[in-house]
Amino acid sequence: MTDLTPEQQQAFEAAAFRRLLAHLSARSDVQNIDLMNLAGFCRNCLSNWYGEAAREAGVPLGKEEARALIYGMPYEVWREQNQKEASPQSQAAFERNKPPHQD
Repeated sequence: MTDLTPEQQQAFEAAAFRRLLAHLSARSDVQNIDLMNLAGFCRNCLSNWYGEAAREAGVPLGKEEARALIYGMPYEVWREQNQKEASPQSQAAFERNKPPHQD
Protein backbone atom coordinates (compact mmCIF):
# COMPACT_ATOMS: atom_id res chain seq x y z
CA MET A 1 0.00 0.00 0.00
CA THR A 2 1.22 3.51 -0.79
CA ASP A 3 2.29 5.47 2.25
CA LEU A 4 0.49 8.80 2.35
CA THR A 5 1.39 11.75 4.46
CA PRO A 6 -1.40 12.97 6.73
CA GLU A 7 -1.68 16.03 4.49
CA GLN A 8 -2.07 13.89 1.37
CA GLN A 9 -4.67 11.71 3.05
CA GLN A 10 -6.65 14.77 4.16
CA ALA A 11 -6.43 16.33 0.69
CA PHE A 12 -7.57 13.13 -1.02
CA GLU A 13 -10.41 12.64 1.46
CA ALA A 14 -11.51 16.23 0.88
CA ALA A 15 -11.40 15.74 -2.89
CA ALA A 16 -13.45 12.54 -2.63
CA PHE A 17 -15.98 14.31 -0.41
CA ARG A 18 -16.30 17.22 -2.85
CA ARG A 19 -16.84 14.70 -5.65
CA LEU A 20 -19.54 12.95 -3.59
CA LEU A 21 -21.31 16.28 -3.04
CA ALA A 22 -21.09 17.10 -6.77
CA HIS A 23 -22.47 13.66 -7.61
CA LEU A 24 -25.37 14.05 -5.17
CA SER A 25 -26.03 17.53 -6.55
CA ALA A 26 -26.18 16.18 -10.08
CA ARG A 27 -28.49 13.36 -8.92
CA SER A 28 -31.20 15.41 -7.25
CA ASP A 29 -33.62 12.77 -8.57
CA VAL A 30 -32.26 10.41 -5.91
CA GLN A 31 -34.38 11.05 -2.85
CA ASN A 32 -32.97 11.10 0.67
CA ILE A 33 -35.32 8.31 1.77
CA ASP A 34 -33.97 6.10 -1.00
CA LEU A 35 -30.40 6.85 0.08
CA MET A 36 -31.33 5.99 3.67
CA ASN A 37 -33.00 2.76 2.63
CA LEU A 38 -30.11 1.69 0.46
CA ALA A 39 -27.03 3.05 2.20
CA GLY A 40 -28.13 4.00 5.71
CA PHE A 41 -27.26 7.68 5.28
CA CYS A 42 -28.51 10.65 3.28
CA ARG A 43 -27.69 14.28 2.56
CA ASN A 44 -29.05 15.29 5.98
CA CYS A 45 -26.71 12.81 7.66
CA LEU A 46 -23.79 14.34 5.75
CA SER A 47 -24.81 17.82 6.89
CA ASN A 48 -25.10 16.62 10.49
CA TRP A 49 -21.63 15.05 10.34
CA TYR A 50 -20.21 18.21 8.75
CA GLY A 51 -21.76 20.38 11.45
CA GLU A 52 -20.50 18.10 14.22
CA ALA A 53 -16.96 18.23 12.79
CA ALA A 54 -17.13 22.03 12.64
CA ARG A 55 -18.36 22.32 16.22
CA GLU A 56 -15.68 19.89 17.43
CA ALA A 57 -13.14 22.22 15.82
CA GLY A 58 -14.67 25.20 17.64
CA VAL A 59 -16.57 26.59 14.65
CA PRO A 60 -20.21 27.34 15.55
CA LEU A 61 -21.83 26.07 12.36
CA GLY A 62 -25.61 25.85 12.64
CA LYS A 63 -27.82 23.10 11.26
CA GLU A 64 -29.21 25.16 8.37
CA GLU A 65 -25.75 26.49 7.48
CA ALA A 66 -24.37 22.95 7.32
CA ARG A 67 -27.32 21.80 5.22
CA ALA A 68 -26.80 24.66 2.76
CA LEU A 69 -23.15 23.63 2.36
CA ILE A 70 -24.15 20.02 1.61
CA TYR A 71 -27.16 20.79 -0.59
CA GLY A 72 -25.51 23.71 -2.39
CA MET A 73 -28.49 25.90 -1.53
CA PRO A 74 -30.82 26.49 1.40
CA TYR A 75 -32.42 23.19 2.42
CA GLU A 76 -35.98 24.49 2.00
CA VAL A 77 -35.22 25.58 -1.58
CA TRP A 78 -33.78 22.14 -2.38
CA ARG A 79 -36.87 20.47 -0.88
CA GLU A 80 -39.23 22.64 -2.92
CA GLN A 81 -37.31 21.97 -6.13
CA ASN A 82 -36.43 18.30 -5.71
CA GLN A 83 -38.19 16.42 -2.95
CA LYS A 84 -41.04 14.18 -3.97
CA GLU A 85 -43.58 12.34 -1.86
CA ALA A 86 -42.10 9.03 -0.77
CA SER A 87 -43.88 5.94 -1.96
CA PRO A 88 -45.61 3.75 0.63
CA GLN A 89 -42.96 1.09 -0.09
CA SER A 90 -40.11 3.54 0.58
CA GLN A 91 -41.77 4.75 3.77
CA ALA A 92 -42.30 1.19 5.02
CA ALA A 93 -38.69 0.26 4.24
CA PHE A 94 -37.49 3.36 6.08
CA GLU A 95 -39.52 2.47 9.16
CA ARG A 96 -38.07 -1.05 9.15
CA ASN A 97 -34.46 0.06 8.59
CA LYS A 98 -34.07 3.49 10.15
CA PRO A 99 -31.21 3.88 12.60
CA PRO A 100 -32.07 4.88 16.17
CA HIS A 101 -30.91 8.51 15.65
CA GLN A 102 -33.67 9.02 13.07
CA ASP A 103 -36.51 8.78 15.64
